[in-house]
Amino acid sequence: MPQSKIAGIGYYVPKNVFTNNDLKKYMDTSDEWIQERTGIQERRYAHRTEETTTTMGVEAATIAIERAGITPQDIDFIIFATICPDYYFPGCGVLLQRAMKMKEIGALDVRNQCSGFVYALSIADQFIKTGMYKNILIVGSEKHSFGLDFSTRGRNISVIFGDGAGAVVLQPTTKEGQGILSTHLHSDGESAEILSMFNPGTHANHWLPNKVADFDDADMGEMFMSHDMIDNAQNFPNMDGPAVFKKAIVKFPEVIMESLTANGLQTTDINLLIPHQANLRIAQYVQQKLKLSDEQVHNNIQKFGNTTAASIPIALCEAWEMGKVKEGDLICLAAFGSGFTWASALLRW
Repeated sequence: MPQSKIAGIGYYVPKNVFTNNDLKKYMDTSDEWIQERTGIQERRYAHRTEETTTTMGVEAATIAIERAGITPQDIDFIIFATICPDYYFPGCGVLLQRAMKMKEIGALDVRNQCSGFVYALSIADQFIKTGMYKNILIVGSEKHSFGLDFSTRGRNISVIFGDGAGAVVLQPTTKEGQGILSTHLHSDGESAEILSMFNPGTHANHWLPNKVADFDDADMGEMFMSHDMIDNAQNFPNMDGPAVFKKAIVKFPEVIMESLTANGLQTTDINLLIPHQANLRIAQYVQQKLKLSDEQVHNNIQKFGNTTAASIPIALCEAWEMGKVKEGDLICLAAFGSGFTWASALLRW
């Protein structure tokens, strides 16, 4: 059975840079306040009308495909991970297939939030190993800026997120010890609402004792989005930051160690850990807990913010371009996010 290897990688971030001080124009915040809590100094925002989640994914995919030495016509399956789709439906996968003029191949959309890219990588790995596909394009892309509350009311969430896209091409390899060694996926929906965006949705206030959507008084319809929901700011993300932090610092190191143990390896064997760029404080805590050196961990949340499903491929590509990822290196990818979902992947470059 062949292994799966990353044959090409690319990333794209918008040109528009927004520093912490830039956000002071819209909300009561400060550079010191944001850096102390998140480590973020700046982030990128897509052009309001000329860039979408899919168009950024196309930019990243174009680079990854070229670096893999193939063409869009050679791709035989697409997996697109995002929580910010261009449309509620259809998903971004088919929009990318159309934009890149690919064959009538399958396109799968993954909704696993911050863990989306690792989940997508795990799915693609299974297809490669069974021989079903030979060139799988995996994209993680997010345009958070269009759905954030840029006011003091929403600052705890809005200062964290940025826009961008990353992509890889996965191919089979028969080289001994190369490629994806294992992937590990988990979820726990007990605290699903701690980090969530309730509306628009079909929940009908079912899951919580207190209603999170004010519906219009109507016999039929008028539940997906109402004027009252907009007026009461119920169409923005919701997050209990301290609760997320407490869960993340447990599950992050746990799933990393799971991948190492499954392969008979130790933290000292890791050449580079690419954590999902959720919060620099979380990454630093995990690094300290696992006793990893600065050279063993790559973070770029300082300049890109949290790009959820796009953060791992962006950081991995950046590290590779910087020469921090070399053939034969042991690379660990790990993510934790809304759901809660968390995941890791261990691969030999």
